[in-house]
Amino acid sequence: MINREIIRTKIVQLTYAYYQNGNKNIETAEKELFFSLSKAYDLYNLLLALIVAVTREAQRRHEVLLAKAQREGKKAPSAKFVNNRFALQLEVNDMLCEFLDTQKHGWADYPEFIGKLFGQIENSQVYQDYLADAEDNYEADRELWRKLYRLFIQDNDDLCQLLEELSLYWNDDKEIVDTFVVKTIKHFEEANGAKQSLLAEYDSEDEKDFARRLFRASIMNANDYQRMMTEASQNWDFSRLAYMDIIIMQIAIAEMLTFPSIPVSVTINEFVDLAKCYSTPRSYGYINGMLDAIARHLIKTGQLMKRMDEK
Repeated sequence: MINREIIRTKIVQLTYAYYQNGNKNIETAEKELFFSLSKAYDLYNLLLALIVAVTREAQRRHEVLLAKAQREGKKAPSAKFVNNRFALQLEVNDMLCEFLDTQKHGWADYPEFIGKLFGQIENSQVYQDYLADAEDNYEADRELWRKLYRLFIQDNDDLCQLLEELSLYWNDDKEIVDTFVVKTIKHFEEANGAKQSLLAEYDSEDEKDFARRLFRASIMNANDYQRMMTEASQNWDFSRLAYMDIIIMQIAIAEMLTFPSIPVSVTINEFVDLAKCYSTPRSYGYINGMLDAIARHLIKTGQLMKRMDEK
């Protein structure tokens, strides 16, 4: 699950923090990097568990309404949502249950939030259409939750505020983690039951190696990379740059030089996008031009064995 987009983001954050921290210990900083990455995976599991928590709240309310209907001799309320096959399968998923068993706290600690979220879902047209639809199968149940997640969880200010209070590490993680949750929902199969695989924390050891090597190269070769910046641009004035600009370009150069298989264009595009999020409004255009100039200078001087037109 933890891909290079997440890794680059975390390295920008942790490298900036490394220089802001008076005690510059690269071993400690590297441990913090991997802890930060592990928290992104925790968020992935927690957001899947939110589906289970909402379903349990629906079940609780359904039991109350059912008991009332029986006392008054009225028609029983629909149990279609509380019996949603996808949600019930997720509730017993081996990997998710194993994760939740390691957690001291869970969604049960936030009943007001869960109640409000279910209320929003219950009052939605998507929910009403689902109850009224004669189609009753696993695929329809799974598709309902894909829609509900995108409508009520993916863009939810209350949830974002709550997550920010729970962990500072999640401030910038949710948007990309949401895409992995939706992907997971889409790939669930009824036949797999509780054994359905969730996304692994890392697809391979290659991603861990990428994170470790990029982070270390960015810090250990910082002076060389800043010298390269100077050589690539006349009249370079570090004092006029946002400090984050220097950090972003430093890491981008480290990636260019450390990973020959990654095209220059990919590296530049990725770090320009990060500049849009983490630096000044005008930084990304300047960084785009500077990284292009730096890459051309490194290629011309034989320090970088790549072509600018690699795809």
